Amino acid sequence: MYLKGEDGIMSENRYGNGDVGIISNYEKLCEYWRERFLEIEEQELAVKLPELIWQEEHILLTYYGKEYCINRKDGRIQGLNSTACVSCENQLTIYNLLWYAKEGAHIRNQWVPFRNVRNASPFTSAFTAHVLQPFSETFSGHLEKLHHAAQKLGGIALPQGDAGYQIKAFDCIPVQFFFWDGDDEFRAQSNILFDYGVTDFIHVESTVSIASDGILRLAEEAELPLKGHIYD
Repeated sequence: MYLKGEDGIMSENRYGNGDVGIISNYEKLCEYWRERFLEIEEQELAVKLPELIWQEEHILLTYYGKEYCINRKDGRIQGLNSTACVSCENQLTIYNLLWYAKEGAHIRNQWVPFRNVRNASPFTSAFTAHVLQPFSETFSGHLEKLHHAAQKLGGIALPQGDAGYQIKAFDCIPVQFFFWDGDDEFRAQSNILFDYGVTDFIHVESTVSIASDGILRLAEEAELPLKGHIYD
C-alpha cells in the first residue's frame, strides 16, 4: 500500500501485498525521487547534512554501517564497495533523508516510542504488527546473538531491557532498540524509540523503513532468519 504524503506524492510504505505491481511502483518511485534529488541545491544540502562526505563525482553516506554513494550528476545510488544493486527501499529512504532534512535539524535527546513521533499515530498498529512483532520473534531465545549483532553495528549499550542499544541509522539519526527475552510465561517483547526531532530530518513514513531496516541489519549480523511479516 502507498500513502499520500504531505506534498501529495504517493510515497513509499512497506505494508503492501508483495505482488509484482508493488515492485514496479517502487521502481517508479525511485526514478521519481532520483529526479527530485537533482533539484536540490548542493550548498543547501551540505549545510543541512554536514556529515555527508563530498567527492568530485559522488556524495557518500552511511546507513546502518553500510556505505553508499550518490552520483552528483545523475542521482543514482550505489553501494560504495559492492556491485550488488541497492534495494529500492533503501534508495527511497536515502532520497527522503536528502530531500526532507531541514536546516537546523538536530537531535534533541528526547526519546519517544513510534506512536509519539510527530504524525505517526495513524500507523501505530501497523508498526506494532509489522516491525516490533518481527523484532521480538526473530530474537526470542537469541539474546547473546542480539548483543553481538548490535555491537557489530556500533551500538552503544543502554541500561534498559535485557538488551538495549542506541544504533546510528544515518549519522544524524540514532535509533534506540530494546528487547526483553521471553520465558515459559511471557513472550519476548521489544520496543524502538526515536528522537523527537527525527521528522526534522526525514518524512515520518520513512521512520518505519528505518526501524525495519534496523531489524533486518541486526538479523543479518546475527545470522538469524527474520521471523514474522515485516513488509506484508
